[in-house]
Amino acid sequence: MVSFDTTSQHLHPDRNIALELVRATEAAAIRAYPWIGRGDKLGADGAAVDAMRAFLGTVNFDGVVVIGEGEKDAAPMLFNGERVGNGRGPACDIAVDPIDGTSLTAAGRQNAISVIAVSDRGTMLDASSVFYMDKLVAGPEGIGVLDIRKPIGENLRALAAAKGKDVGELRVAVLDRPRHEQLIAEIREAGAGTRLMLDGDVAGGINAARYESRIDLCVGIGGSPEGITTACALKALGGFMQGRLAPKDDAERSRAEAAGLDCDAVLELDDMVRSDNTFFVATGVTDGGLVDGVKRKGPIIRTESIVLRGTSGTVRRISADHLAEKWLDERDL
Repeated sequence: MVSFDTTSQHLHPDRNIALELVRATEAAAIRAYPWIGRGDKLGADGAAVDAMRAFLGTVNFDGVVVIGEGEKDAAPMLFNGERVGNGRGPACDIAVDPIDGTSLTAAGRQNAISVIAVSDRGTMLDASSVFYMDKLVAGPEGIGVLDIRKPIGENLRALAAAKGKDVGELRVAVLDRPRHEQLIAEIREAGAGTRLMLDGDVAGGINAARYESRIDLCVGIGGSPEGITTACALKALGGFMQGRLAPKDDAERSRAEAAGLDCDAVLELDDMVRSDNTFFVATGVTDGGLVDGVKRKGPIIRTESIVLRGTSGTVRRISADHLAEKWLDERDL
């Protein structure tokens, strides 16, 4: 008879938990599918939140939401501090984003994904008091080479040398926002090309760390929740990541200080997630460079997901076919 150490089981995420988490991101993506291109991002987000919350309730773990949906998008569920799971498995911190890219979904654009990240209890940084974070993300070549405190041109030249490329061959992912106009200009002045993202910088950061991606670097100010979620994925990819909290005003800075956060400190990967025992799970809502979106094929709904495990450094892709009649109202299809 096989025996298990039940004490350690409740301290660390079990390796099989990833397949349970995938069911939750698949459910959120499928429920969001009828809302693609309909111009209603709140409707899409609400459907995804409901589905993810229902499936998380069946997962064999004791999760506490550290990076939640409720505060960010005024959702009634999956808020910071909420307990999720059936309470009988490992004790975990959890970050959720039922749709990273609600505006992309509403407009029918690419790169919307449904995301869950998990780490050991007490290891995920709670940066909820500051909405934005300045980030610098790359593959393993960036370790010991890049520094968020340096000018972008200097970082680009250093990364190009480490990757054995000319600067002109580098492609940098940046959110297309007015706040990044000067940054984009400096990237182009250095000779590198940009890949401007309308939304969804979790996928941008992961693509910057993936060896087969055309993106070499992801840089700029995006959501701090997305930064912590990305950090969980980087643990499996062996990539480089630094961040620095970017409060919008003095009031937000004061809230951060009251929460024990230093807005001037450079956050290394291990500061954002203090464990290598992480999972990152994402299912495509719309097509993108990371995963394909939900597709209806006759009586079948097809999803594609990616699962990254920090401890083993494993990246898995899961393609699943679901009977449409089990999921969707035919009037929506």
